[in-house]
Amino acid sequence: MRVLVTGTSQGIGRAISEKFLSSGHTVYGLDILDGTINNANYIHFKTDVLGTLPEIENLDIVINNAGVQASGKDIDVNLKGSIRVTEKYAIQPNIKSVLFIASASARSGSEFPEYVASKGGLVSYMKNVALRVAKWGATSNSLSPGGVTTDLNLRVMTDKEKWQQIMNETLLPKWASAEEIAEWAYFVTVINKSMTAEDLLIDNGEFAKSNFIW
Repeated sequence: MRVLVTGTSQGIGRAISEKFLSSGHTVYGLDILDGTINNANYIHFKTDVLGTLPEIENLDIVINNAGVQASGKDIDVNLKGSIRVTEKYAIQPNIKSVLFIASASARSGSEFPEYVASKGGLVSYMKNVALRVAKWGATSNSLSPGGVTTDLNLRVMTDKEKWQQIMNETLLPKWASAEEIAEWAYFVTVINKSMTAEDLLIDNGEFAKSNFIW
């Protein structure tokens, strides 16, 4: 299948791209950075999701992953950028699945204000997309990861005191890897045929943590 992934140069986006490539799909990557994937079936476009979007026709899957945090542009990039990409590439008869990488903070509200708002908006927009692509038998869902072990989170991952505090907040004392999120992305967009308009929380039980004191 023909798959578009945004934010492919590192982290979750790169892991998702590599998962699809290893499974025999063609991946088109959009990123403001140069491409870092060396594969004959990977086509990289160096562009901003808020800038000029390339012409790519008949995509089967669109995965919105590109995002920023506490940048002053969180709503523009995370929400408006994803809307631009989706409206250009996903609202067409060939589409089979649309996926948004949201965040656990969309449910908890526990993060930078504009980041939380951008991800919460993404989940709502995902449901709007589900309503519109259903006529083609397509699904639209989102993943809301909690902590993920990527370079973007090294600031807390390398701080022993903060890391222990974070681990104390999860039922399973760990974070997900980018590769695990990629497995979820593949399942939701390729294997899944019946779930749509849903947001999946993947946070190692952080949201469910409850300390009962008697």
